[in-house]
Amino acid sequence: MNGLEIDFKDIIQIVTVICLATITVSIGLLLYRVIKGPTNPDRAVALDAIGINLMALAGLTAIMLVTTRLNDVVLLIGILLFIGTIALAKYLEKGVIIDRDMD
Repeated sequence: MNGLEIDFKDIIQIVTVICLATITVSIGLLLYRVIKGPTNPDRAVALDAIGINLMALAGLTAIMLVTTRLNDVVLLIGILLFIGTIALAKYLEKGVIIDRDMD
């Protein structure tokens, strides 16, 4: 088509790079919120959002490298993020993570 053909792989590459740059900026802003957050729950939400952005980075890296080997990394980050969120929520609520009954 008159030299205006754009390869589908080029479009995916461009969109992936734009998404990686956007997620990197997002992580930077979230790090600011973790450091300067007015309350501890704000910091917890920012840490959760950073974890989700890390999952997105791993997924986009898998797309760029055309591999499925990073799917396990995405799942592992998700599981660790869930466990960390539960532990942090329990700490913010009670002040301790592990309850020990000294009866």
